Amino acid sequence: MLALRLLNVVAPAYFLCISLVTFALQIFLFLPSMHEDPTATPLFSPAVLHGALFLFLSANALGNYVLVIQNSPDDLGTCQGTSSQRPQYPPPSTHFCRVCSRVTLRHDHHCFFTGNCIGSRNMRNFILFCLYTSLACLYSMVAGVAYISAVLSISFAHPLAFLTLLPTSISQFFSGAVLGSDMFVILMLYLWFAVGLACAGFCCHQLLLILRGQTRYQVRKGVAVRARPWRKNLQEVFGKRWLLGLLVPMFNVGTESSKQQDK
Repeated sequence: MLALRLLNVVAPAYFLCISLVTFALQIFLFLPSMHEDPTATPLFSPAVLHGALFLFLSANALGNYVLVIQNSPDDLGTCQGTSSQRPQYPPPSTHFCRVCSRVTLRHDHHCFFTGNCIGSRNMRNFILFCLYTSLACLYSMVAGVAYISAVLSISFAHPLAFLTLLPTSISQFFSGAVLGSDMFVILMLYLWFAVGLACAGFCCHQLLLILRGQTRYQVRKGVAVRARPWRKNLQEVFGKRWLLGLLVPMFNVGTESSKQQDK
């Protein structure tokens, strides 16, 4: 339990450090390296468009990250962890989280990168957080590949060029042919690639569970759920203003329907 609580502190700090490093590389390295197109207007220059797109992705990722932390699942009784203090007959779709020491409504899982449980009130924000984090990481990887290609004169036309970039760069770094800053960007490329794929896969997995009307906890415990149309399952999580939530970080609008269902 001590290791889990320590991970609950280290994981958010790790995510925030990656976000800070990514933002610094984009602002101070990638954007200044973009050459101005003489035929384009200043408003639609590559640097401006790149910066606007990256800020949009980052604002939605960090905004939903904050909302996941703020919108904690409904607490049905804070406990100290002993079985005698837990509710003997908890409502359906609930689970006692040992890390948070509370019973949460429609529990899905505990996310260590946010340090919070994912449940009825913050499921939509969590999915959008995974979506925009994957997009921001993959977009940063594309920008980093363009930067490395221009600085080191490397062609990525061959499909295996990205896979062989790391071992080749390590040998060149120790021989002095690659600078330390360029080697750091290359390492970040693989980190962005791994985090982006992981978040994208997690987002798709959560969407599949929502379409089925299930949570990860119910699947893990083998709990049967009532069959409902997939549209109602989506509306319960994303609400009626789902399109606005895709563009602007906002509070979950599907809370009331989920509360009424679990009563």
